Amino acid sequence: MTGEHQTLALVLFGVFVAVTLAITSWVSRGRRGSAVEFYAGGRLFSPMENGFAIAGDYMSAASFLGISGLIALFGYDGLLYSVGFLVAWLVVLFLVAELVRNCGRFTLADVVAARMRERPVRIAAGTSSVTVSVLYLVAQMVGAGSLVALLLGGTGAAAQTWTVIAVGALMVVYVSWGGMRATTWIQIVKAVLLLGGAVTLTALVLVRFHGDVDRLLRTAADRSGHGTAFLAPGLTYGGDWTARLDFISLGLALVLGTAGLPHILSRFYTVPTARAARRSVVWSIALIGGFYLMTIVLGFGAAAIVGPQAVRASNTAGNTAVPLLALDLGGGAGSTGGTVLFAVVAAVAFATILAVVAGVTLASSASVAHDLYASLRRGRGEPRGEVAVARAAAAGIGVVAIALGLLARDLNVAFLVGLAFAVAASANLPVLLYSLFWRRFTTRGAVWAVYGGLVPAVALVLLSPVVSGSPDALFPHADFQCFPLQNPGLVSIPLGFLAGWLGTVTSTEPPDAAKHAETEVRSLTGAGAA
Repeated sequence: MTGEHQTLALVLFGVFVAVTLAITSWVSRGRRGSAVEFYAGGRLFSPMENGFAIAGDYMSAASFLGISGLIALFGYDGLLYSVGFLVAWLVVLFLVAELVRNCGRFTLADVVAARMRERPVRIAAGTSSVTVSVLYLVAQMVGAGSLVALLLGGTGAAAQTWTVIAVGALMVVYVSWGGMRATTWIQIVKAVLLLGGAVTLTALVLVRFHGDVDRLLRTAADRSGHGTAFLAPGLTYGGDWTARLDFISLGLALVLGTAGLPHILSRFYTVPTARAARRSVVWSIALIGGFYLMTIVLGFGAAAIVGPQAVRASNTAGNTAVPLLALDLGGGAGSTGGTVLFAVVAAVAFATILAVVAGVTLASSASVAHDLYASLRRGRGEPRGEVAVARAAAAGIGVVAIALGLLARDLNVAFLVGLAFAVAASANLPVLLYSLFWRRFTTRGAVWAVYGGLVPAVALVLLSPVVSGSPDALFPHADFQCFPLQNPGLVSIPLGFLAGWLGTVTSTEPPDAAKHAETEVRSLTGAGAA
């Protein structure tokens, strides 16, 4: 990339970082000591504001960079991510949004612990939430590294390393300084920028093909090297039984995982009522649905205009397809239009990453402080001390995410998010649904449901082709693979539900009928909700 590209994009990066730091400073003045302020922003956001924030939290680097890149490289099979990410919100809307808002205060563990013995349940749910959050953060780190490496000429390891470290440092600052209130406004600003950028690029792609979508698809197929197979299912997930089972596994993880993501669940506590939580989800579905329709156009547009070969040459996982598309749409390398459009898109993508990592880091640090720390000091810990622990936890989680992000920098970001969704669907969703809907559910069942999904999910990922045994693995020269699927959801999600059922039916401690009745009334009516 030319010096013009680098300078302009870096200036835009700097402007966005300065503006968001100013927002963080402004909204957090005099509001740093309260747990409700730090975790939930005072519960003062309107449904529209929260809907935009949820969209900003959810439309991550996996969506903007990863999905478009997968479609550019693999055509129809890349669409699974767009469909799965969107359909998942129906599960959130109809099953969990209102009930979670009524039953909890800040985290997933609040919902489960309402009718169980607190300490074992909070430790289990907190551990699971931190694990899911770290996996999700790794994907954002990889996206940031790929983006800035492209900006600086694709020089590889050095640019990616420093970028990942910088993103990690910024996310710690956002969370520890501003809490949920600042994070929410950053996500709202980012959602507006991202939707504006996606609309602009989509319009330019359609103008390039004079509004003829059929011509766009045929051109993408011709340049792909796969012909019409590029537009049909099976290019990636067809063929042998392993690939087809991987398709089912990924679909299950994407559709069921959203309802178990800690940073999504925590957003329902930032509004005053359950009705507002439901309306927030409706707003977010409208925004996210429109965005994912545009990622389809951008993915096939990158295949048709840039070409899969050029995308793969820039980044083997396809993470740079959209910036390369913007460069071409603006007039090509060296042109003023190309320079400006590339710089704007790169800055918007970087803003996307910063906003998402802030939200995920806040959710994971809340789990550490409110669940793990507070469960050990229940009755002794003060809210102010809990918030201090959350700020410290944000720094520790940032260090772990940076280290794993550097290790996984050659993997597609949408694929990495798929793994996080699988762990969330395996460990968090079973315990959440059982707690809300099963009268006989017990403390043992809750603990077994979390660990019965979490441990197999993580273990199967470690033993899969993602980590070893293939040229694209994290450790390509090692081979301890013994699980054939890349996504563990097909096995680990049923195991989570099975473990929760088994723990409950073998429990010697009867369920507390009074607590269940209280929780049921509160979940359905909101009576007594925080």
